[in-house]
Amino acid sequence: MEKLIKNALKNAKADYVEIRIQEGRGTGIAYVGKELESIGESTAIGGSVRALTKGGWGFVAFNDIENLSRYVKIACEQSLLVEKEDVALAETEVIRDRTKTRVEIDPADIPLTEKHDLCQKYNNIILSSDKIQTTNVRYIDSHSTFYFANLEGSFIISENIFCGISFMAIAKDGMNVQQAYSSVGDLRGYSNVVNLEKSCEEVTRRAVDLLTARPAEGGKYTIIVDPKLCGVFTHEAFGHLSEADFIYENEKLREIMKIGKRFGSDALTIVDDGTREGEAGYSKYDSEGTRSQKTYLIQDGILNSRLHSRETAAKMNESPTGNSRAISYAYEPIVRMTNTYIEPRDWTFEDMLSSTDNGIYAIGSLGGQTNTEMFTFSAEEAYQIKGGKLCEKIRDVVLTGNVFETLLNIDAIGNDLVLHGGLGGCGKGGQSPLRVSDGGPHIRIRNVTIGGR
Repeated sequence: MEKLIKNALKNAKADYVEIRIQEGRGTGIAYVGKELESIGESTAIGGSVRALTKGGWGFVAFNDIENLSRYVKIACEQSLLVEKEDVALAETEVIRDRTKTRVEIDPADIPLTEKHDLCQKYNNIILSSDKIQTTNVRYIDSHSTFYFANLEGSFIISENIFCGISFMAIAKDGMNVQQAYSSVGDLRGYSNVVNLEKSCEEVTRRAVDLLTARPAEGGKYTIIVDPKLCGVFTHEAFGHLSEADFIYENEKLREIMKIGKRFGSDALTIVDDGTREGEAGYSKYDSEGTRSQKTYLIQDGILNSRLHSRETAAKMNESPTGNSRAISYAYEPIVRMTNTYIEPRDWTFEDMLSSTDNGIYAIGSLGGQTNTEMFTFSAEEAYQIKGGKLCEKIRDVVLTGNVFETLLNIDAIGNDLVLHGGLGGCGKGGQSPLRVSDGGPHIRIRNVTIGGR
């Protein structure tokens, strides 16, 4: 493969050329209710070439890698036809390296029948309650080898092993339908998905308990947010605002996101860290061959940095951060997050709770949406807080607000950092799902608007 790639680069006629080739194999299993919806193993191979000539980009994706030299020529020719703009690439180090995910148990060593039996067992646990109307149990693993090379002399081979599983329980009582969800998925191998019987029981219990939970009363509350919802908020509401391509193209956002501006208390630090081995968003190098790093987006309450590709770094006269990522060889790299989270501080959950007289404890996320600085998120479950204690379970808790006001209203940050990966992922620019992790500790936020009755 290395000889094939280097020979193809010899004939490149452009200012910059990069080649990415991906070989992969994987397994997918899905149960819906009592039915095995799909099961199978697959293999794939393909590649792409990206070329830059005097400000014009050319890009071509393919599956027959034997004709790599021809595709390099096509990409170079395309780059000459593109309407020109002022495009430069920030300098990065030339790298020659080979990396591989370290796992205790490689899912490729586990027979398909054993993987199926595991999914069937988990599915049966969830179906054991007569309140459960249907389920969704989904298993995925993949082993991918990525080859990256460019005209500057970098040549990188990266092997990644991903494995994960998700559970959904849907409970019904008359017209009342409620659901609960759980997912794990990262680069730690097959051991990640075994011994999850208690997780299945917990998902079942949560879905059933929501049938009798009282809908939340709308209003402004002090909210304690669990690590999972903290991560979703951090990723969706702030992380995307930190992606430099979005900032560069948005004049209003450039004005808001000025380096050195205060965004929270001295206790607030938000980072994106692609170097956390084992996490879903880990990668030693991004899709442009730039070394991953820990980037402090907010440090001690002050906006410190943003996420870059080589192109956006050059445009904004800043340094690349190793955040140019593509979901596969068939897509061009764009600015994306890796593992994004709020760093822990000193508060215990118990102290946070006991010092909250009247509020809501919001757990997990059923999704949401953002529009520049405005956000809306739905908690998966929640409890009323009264007199510093957890009381009755409530549901339909929808958090809305302005992300910058919300960051300033964080008045307690816990010491219990947890990151979540999963089978889902991040979506942007038609590329989804990109494997990422997000998280944080428990945090407490004042004056949060809750939609409800």
